[in-house]
Amino acid sequence: MSGIRQTQTKPMRLPAPSAVDALCANFPGLTPPPALAPRLEALLPCRALAADRVLFAQGQTPKAFYMVASGEIEARFAAQDGRMSVLEHVRAPRLFGLAAFVTERPARYEAVATTTSRVWIIGMPAYRVLMDDWPGFARALMREFAERFEGNLRLLEAARHLSAPERFAVALRQLTAERAAAADADGWQELRATQSELARLAHLSRQTVNQLLRAAQDAGQLRLRYGRIAIRP
Repeated sequence: MSGIRQTQTKPMRLPAPSAVDALCANFPGLTPPPALAPRLEALLPCRALAADRVLFAQGQTPKAFYMVASGEIEARFAAQDGRMSVLEHVRAPRLFGLAAFVTERPARYEAVATTTSRVWIIGMPAYRVLMDDWPGFARALMREFAERFEGNLRLLEAARHLSAPERFAVALRQLTAERAAAADADGWQELRATQSELARLAHLSRQTVNQLLRAAQDAGQLRLRYGRIAIRP
């Protein structure tokens, strides 16, 4: 109709979660005292990282540990032969880097952004508040890192004692747990993963991983797309 000016409605942008919201999401059932939240927010700055940016290097002693706000961080270490081995891929809202920070010792691995990412920095002032003033936080933090340590031990055991197909299966399960989207109506879960990532995680060559992926696809266990894998547990 002439004379009537149509306007386009801009989609509403949801506010980004705060650091305290992310901590609560990482530790379900754990709620800080009301007066503690604003104190913590002031102590938890957020840092942006470009893809492939190293947050801290292997052998460096970090002055903080971290929580992923967005994107993904790869924890990996270099073996004596120069090959890189992946410990885990950390996504929001998980934490990482605690061991080197608490012990004040050089990190045994490096942390690298696999894509454009943001992390909250948890330095000593914030750490003291979390441990001393948030009831139940210390117990929850210990449980999380104990579970992840157990998972890393399983990967190391797989690298030393399991066959190539078994190591491949362990690595694929870990990536599925870390990255997979919700299952579709037919039960398929899709995740972003490359052959190089699977090879580093499983301590296998890319050629071996390629052969195992093709065999699994031929058996109907997964579907391959460029940079993505669909798997049905």
